[in-house]
Amino acid sequence: MSKQVTTVSEEGFSATNEIGEFETTIDAEGEEAPDTLESLLAAYASCYVPALRVGGQQRDAGDLGRIEIESTGELNDDDKLESVHFDIRVEADVDDDTGQEVIDRAFELCKVHDALKDSLHADTDFEGGAF
Repeated sequence: MSKQVTTVSEEGFSATNEIGEFETTIDAEGEEAPDTLESLLAAYASCYVPALRVGGQQRDAGDLGRIEIESTGELNDDDKLESVHFDIRVEADVDDDTGQEVIDRAFELCKVHDALKDSLHADTDFEGGAF
């Protein structure tokens, strides 16, 4: 199985992404749409939500109810992502120890978290004069 996304940029730094039947725009400058790092943070947190729900079930925290994640990405001097922090709030009354168990399990389950490993690098092909 594989996932496929088609990204098209006619000019400038904005790109339209065709993802299955959906379309989204990402603007590297953040002027017309979320920028690339904001989009990455959103994808990471969006993946982490179901991982938290499953982690909650598996670590006896039950249904977590409403989940809200405020994602913060700290940038280095080159405006590249240096660190990520999740401020996680859940509706359910969960003690700190159980909450940590849920968080640890969610990191094990989150596919975006797994994809952010150093060993993942895009293989590339390049074709000039294609259009």
